Amino acid sequence: MSIRIENLKHVYNKNTPFETIALDDVTIAIEKGEFIGLIGHTGSGKSTLVQHLNGILKPMSGKIIINGLDITDKKVKLREVRQKVGLVFQYPEHQLFEETVYKDVAFGPINLGLSEEEIDQRVKEAIEWVGLNFDEVKDKSPFELSGGQKRRVAIAGVVAMKPDVLILDEPTAGLDPKARDDILEQIKNLHDRYKMNIILVSHSMEDIARLVDRIVVMHKGKIALIGKPNEVFEKAEFLESLGLGIPQITTLMNRLKNLGIPVRNDIFTIEEAKKEILHWMGRKKC
Repeated sequence: MSIRIENLKHVYNKNTPFETIALDDVTIAIEKGEFIGLIGHTGSGKSTLVQHLNGILKPMSGKIIINGLDITDKKVKLREVRQKVGLVFQYPEHQLFEETVYKDVAFGPINLGLSEEEIDQRVKEAIEWVGLNFDEVKDKSPFELSGGQKRRVAIAGVVAMKPDVLILDEPTAGLDPKARDDILEQIKNLHDRYKMNIILVSHSMEDIARLVDRIVVMHKGKIALIGKPNEVFEKAEFLESLGLGIPQITTLMNRLKNLGIPVRNDIFTIEEAKKEILHWMGRKKC
């Protein structure tokens, strides 16, 4: 599924002393199956942008075309849009409300008017997709689960609707390191297996760098930079001028290179850095 965002503009509190331009002529093309990372400071327009993709917010001007459907057209039904685009808000577990995990995950598919058989199949698949044991959790109250498990149940509720586009706004916020890594691994598995479009909003440069195909950098409601991770993070000075950083491992490799050690500096993970340093040490011994 392709996504085209054309000249999108959104203004909060228009014609008041508090008027704020949240999106200013934003244009992006996202290809079918792409995994996109969306980064930028608080207030840069990230959340405003993704809420337009789900029809929660309407633009002042511009278009959003998802697989040929202009979702900004007044004739388009929001239900049709939200079948195509699933949005997981930050701290989605705060939206859990049913008495069992099964009922919570089934809520969306039920509202789609699906048969009981289809609902049951989708709920089971979604719970297993996010790495939970269906038989163990289906009859439990979601409020009995750990923070990471609650987050997974909330994500499963969106996945069960089988959207073509999955948007996750800071999906690991507030989680401990293990729960955070588990959630990210499941998101990666979803993309690898089903090739759906995923848009991940995050403040973690490390997470973005190792997961996504391309990065969109936002600043003051505008697109400041778009490119593959190595293309974006090689512009360290520019990112710093926006108040952003680069992955710590990339910083380390840049420093090693500045010291005259011939290592690659387009590296974002500890595993890649270890391999590159050991490779350099092997060359040096030879």
